[in-house]
Amino acid sequence: MPTDAALLAGVPFFKYLDDDERELLAKQIDEVSVPAGQMVFEVNDPGGTMYVIRSGRAEVFFNDDTGERIVLESPGPGEVFGEISFLDGGGRTASVLATEDLDALAVDREDLDKLFRVHPQAGLDIIQAMGNRLRRTVDLLRHTASRNVNTEVEDRRSQVEKVADWIAAFSGSLTFLNLHIVFFAVWILLNVRWLPSWKPPLFDPFPFGLLTMVVSLEAIILSVFVLLSQSRQAEKDRIRGDIEYEVNLKAELEVAQLHEKIDRLHTEALRRLDNLQREVGKPR
Repeated sequence: MPTDAALLAGVPFFKYLDDDERELLAKQIDEVSVPAGQMVFEVNDPGGTMYVIRSGRAEVFFNDDTGERIVLESPGPGEVFGEISFLDGGGRTASVLATEDLDALAVDREDLDKLFRVHPQAGLDIIQAMGNRLRRTVDLLRHTASRNVNTEVEDRRSQVEKVADWIAAFSGSLTFLNLHIVFFAVWILLNVRWLPSWKPPLFDPFPFGLLTMVVSLEAIILSVFVLLSQSRQAEKDRIRGDIEYEVNLKAELEVAQLHEKIDRLHTEALRRLDNLQREVGKPR
């Protein structure tokens, strides 16, 4: 539905207009409301319309080739979105989701034709918005390096999982083996009369039933911790597989882009060579 001049007065984007100009522009601009959780538009939808937020908040995002959701920005009151397709008339370059109940002004090219004719400096706001968007996009791309699988898993470990990993790692070490050899040797020597004059306490005589029970309990407890650690290792392997897939996909896309650039350069070189041959072949 059409808006009124009073609504435009509170939007920084229209601060260059006087009351009469706002009144004229208000007759052309429509006000749209989008409930929270609903899409405003999606990637590749027809463009040509820019939105100025009066209240609420939106999320501008897209999914890359690996399916990862990349959030470009979360514009709020007074900010704009959809300005790229508004300027070039192409399809939407990102999707926009209303994260809060959104109240915005839908502006098309004809609506701002008079504004830019009378106040060309108003176009600087759109340029600034595009510059901010481009800067955030560059920052996101700069930090899209491949993830470290160890960091991905380590950060989510609970205290029990950390203990399980430590016990599983320690039980597979030579120190663990040497400690058990010494422990078993001392236990057996204290329960065997291996010298005529030696009178040990014999608290666990042959066949060492208490030692058998202790070893069995230790084996049960250790097996539980080892299984916990192995489950985490399986999760780590799964994440490693996902990361390797992302790396391979990115490498494949980069190779494809390089092929396209080389093809363009090859075509351009052939075109220039053909032009040179024609120039040389012209009669003088």
